[in-house]
Amino acid sequence: MIERSAGLGHPHLARPSFDAVEPDVTIDAVELRRVRLPLVAPFHTARGRQDAREAVLVHLLLAGGGDGWGECVAESEPRYSAEYTDGAETVLRQFLVPALLAWQRSHGGVTPDDVATALAPFAGHAMAKAALEMAVLDASLRVLGTSFAQRLGAVRDAIDSGVAVGLHASIADLLDTVGRHVDEGYRRVKLKIEPDADVEVVRAVRERFPDTMLQVDANGAYSLRDDHVAALRALDDFDLALVEQPLAPDDLTGHAALARQIRTPICLDESITSARTAELAVDLAACSIVNVKAGRVGGYLEAVRVHDACAARGVPVWCGGMLETGLGRAANIALAALPGFTLPGDISASARYFAEDLTEPFVLDDGRLAVPRGPGLGVSPTRSALRAFTTSVELVRDY
Repeated sequence: MIERSAGLGHPHLARPSFDAVEPDVTIDAVELRRVRLPLVAPFHTARGRQDAREAVLVHLLLAGGGDGWGECVAESEPRYSAEYTDGAETVLRQFLVPALLAWQRSHGGVTPDDVATALAPFAGHAMAKAALEMAVLDASLRVLGTSFAQRLGAVRDAIDSGVAVGLHASIADLLDTVGRHVDEGYRRVKLKIEPDADVEVVRAVRERFPDTMLQVDANGAYSLRDDHVAALRALDDFDLALVEQPLAPDDLTGHAALARQIRTPICLDESITSARTAELAVDLAACSIVNVKAGRVGGYLEAVRVHDACAARGVPVWCGGMLETGLGRAANIALAALPGFTLPGDISASARYFAEDLTEPFVLDDGRLAVPRGPGLGVSPTRSALRAFTTSVELVRDY
């Protein structure tokens, strides 16, 4: 007999249930640590250029010893979403962390499932909330001796790794970059595109790499203008796995209309902010593939619910990336090991972005990354990296 997990309509996509009782953890203090890691090369998209990964880390210090780590994926500027690093740090310090500590004071402890309830009075700020949930998950699972992968329902020991390639000043430079990543063994290449930097770019890459799995990401740069639709329709000739977020995030009906005009499958990213919006997008035929980013949907527990909702509808998902450090990378690898993640994600080796990562580096092995199996995230920041990349530290306590 084939076991079905709750909410999964396809038995071959059933994920293992997690039956252990997670212990309450007692937080003594929350350390908000700012880090800045230079990128090995600038990353260009339709939203702009990024030269470094600046992030807020949430470090829980538990009463009696032990800790847990979370990473906020908000970017330095509010371009991908309304959230940004300075704002995330402020809302964590002034509202979210005090609310979680108040919940702990009245309930005698905190479990991962408590986080969303404790933070529900505050609108928005999904990425900041996700960072706090990630830290509680890590801390609780370390106490339990259980891995992130087991908690989320992973079924793989390693995941296929894809790589995102930003906009380049010339096609020749782009081809050199793609060629280097193909030689490194990445199993899928994603090209950033924008109007007037799309058809010729993709044609050149496809001609040079006819057997490479390719997809494109527009970051909402297109509209239903005739010339934009014509360019997106022209991409049908290049055997792409998908076109990601061609239109604005709030334009589900526009995506549904576009899907009727092109053959390439549409995948939504910025549009998907919860399991509920994923269900709506799929039911409206606005997409046939979904990108899952835990930070964008408010945490890893909601990301699992997105996975389940899509699996119930027979819709494949894959894990997006936000240039995470090794902390966020470890959590994303665990998430991408769930059964419904059937396409390679934007989870690359550490060296793709950083000369030195916050954790021990993740290394590509035959185009795959191993799923961490130690307690919690299975990784921690190294002392040397924290010394090198920390720009500020603030401690929040419950008095």
